Amino acid sequence: MERSIVHMDLDTFFVSCVRLQNSDLEGIPLIVGGGDRGVVASCSYEARRFGVHSAMPIKMALRLCPEARIVKGDMELFSRYSHTVSQIIEEKAPVMEKASIDEFYLDITGMDRFHGSYKWTHELSSLVTRETGLPISFALSVNKTVSKIGTGEGKPKGNLEIPQAMVQPFLNPLSIRKIPMVGNATFTLLSRIGIRSIGTLAEMPAKVLQEMIGLNGLELWKKANGIDNTPVEPYRERKSLSTEDTFHQDTTDMLFLRAILSGMVEKLAYQLRSEGWLTSNVTVKIRYSNFDTETRQVTLAYTSADHTLTRAVLEAFEKLYQRRMSLRLVGVRFGRLVRGSYQINLFEDTQEMMSLYQAMDKIKNRFGANAVMRCSGAFVKPKMN
Repeated sequence: MERSIVHMDLDTFFVSCVRLQNSDLEGIPLIVGGGDRGVVASCSYEARRFGVHSAMPIKMALRLCPEARIVKGDMELFSRYSHTVSQIIEEKAPVMEKASIDEFYLDITGMDRFHGSYKWTHELSSLVTRETGLPISFALSVNKTVSKIGTGEGKPKGNLEIPQAMVQPFLNPLSIRKIPMVGNATFTLLSRIGIRSIGTLAEMPAKVLQEMIGLNGLELWKKANGIDNTPVEPYRERKSLSTEDTFHQDTTDMLFLRAILSGMVEKLAYQLRSEGWLTSNVTVKIRYSNFDTETRQVTLAYTSADHTLTRAVLEAFEKLYQRRMSLRLVGVRFGRLVRGSYQINLFEDTQEMMSLYQAMDKIKNRFGANAVMRCSGAFVKPKMN
């Protein structure tokens, strides 16, 4: 049976949410992001006409579009709208995968026996807009790759159906940049040998691509040929991430305890970014030598940045650890997780900080989570009591 896979994407999601709160922002160039030294988290189509795009430094965006209005992002608001949309889709769709805060995959294979699959999907997208006020685009095709590319081509508010017979004619004229796994380095490499369209890439021998790019070469060839058997994974929201450490010997060594906590935060924050999460709730746990256990929670703006989370954890620890009694255990928990499209909190952090985290994460992705770490998180031996 031919699969029916839908990709749904909320159009300029952050911008749309902000405009629902303030109708005066309709129709004007709008940028959602941080301050002067921050970066663009999202921008309206009016701003995009001037060349503004996501992850661009705010200063550069304002040079391109001086009339743009800048609005600070509100992850609490965005998370609430995302949750509402998730509930609407989940109630109707047989299988839903939430890929990020603003995009979803649906497997509706077999539903054409009872409803027209395209008609059903169109009605669902209309329901989302009617219930939330948020514009949404979708594409219906035979797999995730083609439907995701189709959604991008149909924006804004586009609704495309790409049956199996039309997959290659649809893909062939498009730039290889449209394939989700093609980054700047791969695009540059392929462009040098004249491969710029998906059609040209699809005609390349798979073996040659493997020799050029490595293991990803075969996957790239498959996607260029419209082949993708990746299943739609049922949506299950993670509630929290946590870790704790029980010491071999009870200690009051503050230098050691701070280093342990900093290291825990760094590893958990890397996991947040790797899995695409943001957190707004931090809990620190301590257990004294007499087994008394205490915790302290801190609420903060949604983030996955080490420096912000480390500061919150250490401040909570200082307030929590009041008895001058030895500790046998410390732990850290990140709660109230929401999906985010960005690896760090684009509303608070600078372009320089974003580049630093991206570089560190790239090293960790390649060589392991312990390949690089902050000095503050380097574990030291506790002093003997």
